[in-house]
Amino acid sequence: MQLKPLKIGKHTIKNPIFQGGMGLGISWDRLASAVSLNGGLGIISSVGTGYYENRSHISKELNLKPYGSENFYSKEGLRALITNARKVCGDAPLGCNILCASNDYARIARDACEVGFNVIVSGAGLPTNLPEFTADFKDVALVPIVSSAKALKIICKRWLGRYKRLPDAVVVEGPKSGGHQGFTYEQCLMSEYQLENVVPQVAEEAKNWGDFPIIAAGGVWDKNDIEKMISLGASGVQMGTRFIGTFECDASEHFKEVLLACKEEDIELIHSPVGYPARGVRTNLLDLVDKRQGPKINCISNCVSPCQRGKEATKVGYCIADRLYDAYSGKKETGLFFTGANGYRLEKLISVKELMHKLVHGEDA
Repeated sequence: MQLKPLKIGKHTIKNPIFQGGMGLGISWDRLASAVSLNGGLGIISSVGTGYYENRSHISKELNLKPYGSENFYSKEGLRALITNARKVCGDAPLGCNILCASNDYARIARDACEVGFNVIVSGAGLPTNLPEFTADFKDVALVPIVSSAKALKIICKRWLGRYKRLPDAVVVEGPKSGGHQGFTYEQCLMSEYQLENVVPQVAEEAKNWGDFPIIAAGGVWDKNDIEKMISLGASGVQMGTRFIGTFECDASEHFKEVLLACKEEDIELIHSPVGYPARGVRTNLLDLVDKRQGPKINCISNCVSPCQRGKEATKVGYCIADRLYDAYSGKKETGLFFTGANGYRLEKLISVKELMHKLVHGEDA
């Protein structure tokens, strides 16, 4: 099967492949620009941008952590990221991934438009008000992430009724994805919630609202998987974990070593202060958390609203902002290493160019 280009709003993606937004710092300018340069849609995560080139009011008294959500989600950091990405990929479309659970969600969405992103992808909750926050930027394509046909129906009904707008595309994410899930722990293991069963339902629901692409995500690994998803009604796919196995991925080499060394049984669903199950690698941090001996919790960055300024972090046993930053930095002892269910299949690092070639033409091409 020859893969066809994707039309997302006013933007055309040569190959129907989104690189998933991975925060904190896993998909920033180096990875996203390489993906867009090679014909996919590179997506920069908006999480923790205050850490990028120290673009926030970072205090030594606070262990060099961005203080408050206005600094953790730094507009200057986001601007620097897209500026540096454009040096590589030029005018090719670039996306920004924004968590609905983020504190300052509305402001981050406006910031992403103002600094020049072409596409906003948004999940970890239903982005029912996203068109309101981006109303002054008609050329920015809006792509919600859903986990069911019901969720898509809610978004389309709300967007059309309030804003006279429909999604430019929708990502439907199954429970094999890395990081936070749109399902309960039990649902993640049930067959009816697996991606191959949800994609046809979402594609059918989309027909009731218009003609926009369905992007399948969560466990997609190779061209065979891409073709399968297209046969089920998708127009393209989103892939996160496989892009971690590239030279250009912004994560530290130690982060990549954790994934390259992990086995299938090391990848599990864990509790998160965000309130959703999350998938990651069993490491020393989780062993410490199980014993209630994890690193000290002191909410400095105020990153996600469901955590209630550290209240849920205390219950779960770790601060997600701090532990994700440790993982990005390569601190194996205290880092939280998110991965999709197929992370154990990473065997070696390759270039984004080589990976995109394999995805478009097949592994042996």
